[in-house]
Amino acid sequence: MRIIAGQWRRRLLATAAGADTRPTADRARETLFSMLTSRLGSFEGLNVLDLFAGSGALALEALSRGATQAFLAERDSAARRAIEANIRTLAANARLVAADATALPAAGPGAACHLLFLDPPYGSGQWAAALAGAMQRGWVAPAAIAAIETAHDENPVAVGWELMAKRDVGKARLTLLRHPS
Repeated sequence: MRIIAGQWRRRLLATAAGADTRPTADRARETLFSMLTSRLGSFEGLNVLDLFAGSGALALEALSRGATQAFLAERDSAARRAIEANIRTLAANARLVAADATALPAAGPGAACHLLFLDPPYGSGQWAAALAGAMQRGWVAPAAIAAIETAHDENPVAVGWELMAKRDVGKARLTLLRHPS
């Protein structure tokens, strides 16, 4: 797995061995970042929260493209080791949050995020609990965008969030939601 664009373009990322995590396919990641770029214009100045982080590829891609800082939530110890290695290798302005994405600790000062990535196990519906928890624990900045990857037969809808876009890519459905406040 590689970073697609930005300052770390083509840099390889460590991933956890085994089937406990499912990295976002390159094609889906390219499509997602194209969707985000067309709506954001730039990632400059954004704080990013990557829930169900796996290797951290989504948050690290955003940092490579100019995001300011990233927080990566992951409960799996093998995945956390891969994330730590990737943060170290890239000298990324990123912090690992060793917690289940659905049970985050309270966000600290300056940790409210403008862009959230949610890529839970397909069919689990865990994206909803993770998004609600992030809201309750102070991780979501006003007018934040949530980028959710699910199976193509899932339709993420969240109370208080408006649908911006939806696109199917292979087995994945990419959904962008915006919080209006």
